[in-house]
Amino acid sequence: MTSDDDEGLPGLAPGARGSAGTLFAALYGELTPHPWLAPDTDRDAYLLFYERSVAMGWLREDGPPGLWGMNDAGREHPLADPSLAAWFQVEAEPVPGDRPLPVQPFLRCAGDAVARMGELKLDAVQVLLPVQGLDVAPRPELTRSPSLLTKAWFDDSTPASRTAVRVTLDGGRSAAVLSVADRLATIDQGAFVCESYANGRAGLRPPFDDGFWNGPSQHAVTLHGTLAEWSPDAVGWFAGLLADLSARHDVTTPVLLTASRA
Repeated sequence: MTSDDDEGLPGLAPGARGSAGTLFAALYGELTPHPWLAPDTDRDAYLLFYERSVAMGWLREDGPPGLWGMNDAGREHPLADPSLAAWFQVEAEPVPGDRPLPVQPFLRCAGDAVARMGELKLDAVQVLLPVQGLDVAPRPELTRSPSLLTKAWFDDSTPASRTAVRVTLDGGRSAAVLSVADRLATIDQGAFVCESYANGRAGLRPPFDDGFWNGPSQHAVTLHGTLAEWSPDAVGWFAGLLADLSARHDVTTPVLLTASRA
């Protein structure tokens, strides 16, 4: 475990069984700590995320592989925007061809950990997607993309929960990411309804330097539309689908996704 003031660096957790790449998530917004928590509690972002990961079977240090190996987490980051509430970093274990990149459980776990610390008014989510770790050769055809197998989960979201959002997919120095928006329009799913898109970067700077991914930002596409619900769960599902589409369009480097309420 490292302190909140240390900058997380990519690397495998001790005992990890291989890696598909680094998953990094940053949650932005106003976090109001629970009044019953002691100011000097040692139950920090790292410990809470770790315990939730183990409880759900997403991280297993012994026995069968989980979805990721623990790396780092914290409340503060030296390179972050002031609105950062918490950040989390793991190493995704190898992803089978019939499964999406585990962004949905990753963000769900991050959201659950933050909820133990306080009440978060979530304004934006940033996720570094290790697209380079996805092997598309054994994957089903596009119409049976792994993420699409669970798209019906969001069909039952209440109409009032639908939220206008802006989602930016940034390939850094890779221009291949620009073709993803065109392909998304052909996908039958209702979790995210795209109304328009255009080339353009997100205004929120990620809490890591260009050497951590494929920066600097040069090629990005921003989608404007409606998400079934404004939650880490829904953002994670959509991010998993975009990661799969990116891999199918020959993106071979990490991609930065930024989702915010419009």
